[in-house]
Amino acid sequence: MKIKNLMTEDLITIDKDQNLTDAIKLMRKHKISRLPVLNTNQDNKKELVGIISERDIADKIGSAKFEKKPISQVRIVSVMLKDVITAPEDMSLVDVAKLMLENGIGSVPIVDGDNLIGIVSKADFLTLANGKAFEKILIDGVMSTDITSVSPSERLVHARRLMLDSKVGRLPVIEDDELVGMITSKDLIRAFIDVKKNIPDKYQKTQLKEVFVEDIMSKNPLSINEKDSISNADEIMIETGFNGLPVINNDEDIVGIITQTDILKLIVDLES
Repeated sequence: MKIKNLMTEDLITIDKDQNLTDAIKLMRKHKISRLPVLNTNQDNKKELVGIISERDIADKIGSAKFEKKPISQVRIVSVMLKDVITAPEDMSLVDVAKLMLENGIGSVPIVDGDNLIGIVSKADFLTLANGKAFEKILIDGVMSTDITSVSPSERLVHARRLMLDSKVGRLPVIEDDELVGMITSKDLIRAFIDVKKNIPDKYQKTQLKEVFVEDIMSKNPLSINEKDSISNADEIMIETGFNGLPVINNDEDIVGIITQTDILKLIVDLES
């Protein structure tokens, strides 16, 4: 199957000269986590010049470079990823999946020559993991057991640094070996925006250091048992829009995490 049969054609894009507030509003409205960035060239045609994700925003919004700048004044062009990896519409699904895994990216814009015609994300591939083969594969054989987590008493700035260093968009929150919450890039962005809106500039840096994980995490997070099937994990991710689920054993101890990336790797392995 060609990638054109899986890609999303109803594109939500943003101009490079718009600002982070515009990007955040678009992502929230359409429940997406990344946007292709366009520019109008000399021939008055829209061209792809970058891509921006929630993770990029969480990275920049908390950096020293932008700490004194309102997000409404931060232009997309200063935050976006400029070296965009694209794929032609006739590339196979497996080859695009491999491209995403090899480069550690969550989406690939699809092009026809110089024209942007669609985009495919890891979430789009989830629709392929619902056959009988995936019902027979258990989560404990696919999940990641190397868990990067935080405690509820740790600071927001530490959680942000962990996400950036680990290149993940969510962290389980664990206290006394018990899963008590989840914190995501969305949560980070929301917390930084709240501080920037409500605290005078000269106090913002100090105030951010006083925001703790327990203040912004999602409590009672959804989890899945290690002996459940990949198809069930897949269905939950599709229904909720989550890109990862904490995995627990029968004693309700957290033993891993299953992500869209893990399922994408499985799809590639089965197809190969």
